[in-house]
This record gives sequence, structure tokens and C-alpha cells, in this order.
Amino acid sequence: MFNSSANTGINGRTEEAVNNALNAVADSSHALLTIDEVQKTLNRSRASVYRYTNTDQRNLNPPFNPRKLNTEFRSDQKDQLLFHPNEVARFAKDILRIKEVTVEIFNSPSSETQNTLIAILEELKIIRTHILKQSELNNDISNHLKDSKRNAA
Repeated sequence: MFNSSANTGINGRTEEAVNNALNAVADSSHALLTIDEVQKTLNRSRASVYRYTNTDQRNLNPPFNPRKLNTEFRSDQKDQLLFHPNEVARFAKDILRIKEVTVEIFNSPSSETQNTLIAILEELKIIRTHILKQSELNNDISNHLKDSKRNAA
């Protein structure tokens, strides 16, 4: 997720810590990061990550705050805090001043929904091919009938 080859001493980060953060994100099966993954990625304590986070006891989903680490939408107060990798990268670069922040997006493994959509797409392609062939056949028959009428006249 983050690559800080220049100024690796900023905020106590090292190249090894950055690589460990990359591996942790790559191993996760979902795109959103938990508080623990953010903690490891930013190399910060859990308490400081909570301090950075844009949360409010009275408001479940507070408005975007550019000076804070903003969470993804939650439907219940008991839902765990999840963070989009781009938001973590923005926060690291703009607020923590970590240089050369890079976001890597990994494809998630195929889900049942994705497999179903791929199957539907393949079926639609087959139907389209069949319709095009049928249309070409109808055009050929129509042209043949026109030619036959012309020759007969």
C-alpha cells in the first residue's frame, strides 16, 4: 500500500515496515482495511489510530473531515470501523507527511456473484451470436427470393 523509499526515517518508518504493510494488505481477502491493518500499515499504536479517526458518539457517519482518517459508511454503531485504502493513503500523505505514498489495488478472489455474472455474460454472447446468424440467414433468404422474382420476370 505505501512505498516510502525516500525519507524512510520520517515518523519512524522503515522500508521493512512498509513492505510488511504491503504484504498484510495483499493477504487480505477484502478491499477495506480494519483498524488493526491501518495500525500496522501506518506503524502507529491502536490508540493513536483511534485518535486520528473521524468518529463521533452522537453521529454514526460524520461528514468528511480532511484533517482526520475517515471511515467507510456504517449502518450500525456496533459495526467495526473500516477504511478504504485510498483514504488511508491520503491521510498518510497529507496529514502524516509520509512521502511517496502508493496505493495498490488487488483483485479479490472470484465470488459466487462474480461467477454467476460471468456465466450470464457468456450466455448473452451465445444468444447474440445465434441472433446474428439467424438475421444473416433471413437476409440471405430474402435476397434469394428477390433474385428469384427478378429472374422469373
